Amino acid sequence: MAVYRLDARLRFPHPSQSEPDGLLAVGGDLSPERLLLAYSAGIFPWYSQEQPILWYSPDPRAVLLPRALHVSRSLGKVLRRGRFEIRMDTAFADVIRACAETPRRGADGTWITREMQSAYEHLHELGYAHSAEAWEDGRLVGGIYGVSLGGAFFGESMFTLRSNASKAAFAVLVAQLERWGFDFLDCQMHTPHLDSLGAILWPRARFLEKLSRALEQDTRRGTWKLDAAAP
Repeated sequence: MAVYRLDARLRFPHPSQSEPDGLLAVGGDLSPERLLLAYSAGIFPWYSQEQPILWYSPDPRAVLLPRALHVSRSLGKVLRRGRFEIRMDTAFADVIRACAETPRRGADGTWITREMQSAYEHLHELGYAHSAEAWEDGRLVGGIYGVSLGGAFFGESMFTLRSNASKAAFAVLVAQLERWGFDFLDCQMHTPHLDSLGAILWPRARFLEKLSRALEQDTRRGTWKLDAAAP
């Protein structure tokens, strides 16, 4: 299949036109309008510093249903003991920067370029992008960020500087999404780590159908805060 080259017009080809690895299109920009259009169509950007902007819609798609979150025994102990203070939207720029800079096992470099950081910080300012953060003794030690539209949360990246810190932030975020009535958390690509948290795989067609329904909900814009009773 051909990979589509985007121009200044705000449009994407249908995700069914993706390559086997999920690559759909190249080019365009990271304006808020294009990013929100992409997410609403089941598409997201994923590329390296030396590459042009690449847009993906993988098949199958990894998702997590909030009610199906798996909390291991060790993570449960961490949550019950309150080892980490979990906050939301208090350090978005720090979270995305840490996701870009924290080394990952088996990974060389990062796909979260300076351009990407700036674009998602702009989405955060507009009330569409959010972070869940794990703090220990006043220091940010783990977190996750993503984009929210309707009843869908699109997880982008996580980082951790302490064992179970990012998992704790993730678990609390998922519990809060369930309280708010979110349909699913999009995990994008399959990994064993996401499997361990309860993620499942949907064929792209099913994902797009569920996404269409999720977008019928109002988008919860603005600064997010945990409910008074922490999960």
